Amino acid sequence: MAKGARANFYASAASRLWLTAAFCLIFCLVAAGLRAEGVTFPVLTGHVVDQANLLSPQVRQSLEKKLADLEEKSGIQFVVATIASLQGQEIEPYANDLFRHWGLGEKTKNNGVLMVVAPKEKKIRIEVGYGLEGTLTDALSKIVIVNAIAPRFKAGDFAGGVTRGVDDVITILTTDSSEWTKKPQVRPDNPESDFDAVLPFLIVALVIFVVWSSSRGGGRGGGRRGGGPFIILPGPGWSGGGSGGSSGGDWGGFSGGGGSSGGGGASGDW
Repeated sequence: MAKGARANFYASAASRLWLTAAFCLIFCLVAAGLRAEGVTFPVLTGHVVDQANLLSPQVRQSLEKKLADLEEKSGIQFVVATIASLQGQEIEPYANDLFRHWGLGEKTKNNGVLMVVAPKEKKIRIEVGYGLEGTLTDALSKIVIVNAIAPRFKAGDFAGGVTRGVDDVITILTTDSSEWTKKPQVRPDNPESDFDAVLPFLIVALVIFVVWSSSRGGGRGGGRRGGGPFIILPGPGWSGGGSGGSSGGDWGGFSGGGGSSGGGGASGDW
């Protein structure tokens, strides 16, 4: 094959790969948007949204004060939500959708945290905004769930589990992070010069993985982004945004600040 013909062949192949990737991406966006439209979320009324009625008024008041103090002193918006039902979803995509729907945290800092408790499915999730992922890491979120929350939930002590979990998360957020964990910065010194050549293949592989993950209805476990990536389209009532999105909705004097989460955090059950 002549050199010119070979170049044309590779260019044509690359174009086809890009078109395939674009088609698959559009398909995933549409599927994710249709899935999100069928899910309803509770109204954001304060730092504690007890839809499942797990907490007494006294416990809710105590938690509300702690979380309001945290936001006033640090700007971090930490909300606890007990959910009557996950409506057939895994807790990871539900928590991420709810976080973005409420727009927790400041828009420019993405410093929100969401603790979701779903007693019907016996699932727990700590969802972390982009700006706090280096402090409230996935590993630390998992430790809080396993050590502080789940054992108390197993014993039927929901108030104790939520309170202890909130206290531990606040401690992590307000304590020198070096006392909790080391977070080395890893950067490649010599990036591959041929990256552009393999980029189309990487995109196609990623899109195929997204389609496969979506078909399974979301991931399991407590890793980052649940068990796999997912894409969210704005649906009716959607008010959160990405790092450059719109601000959260105003619900009777309390609202999110437009922050977002990319799926950082951890999940667990009891």
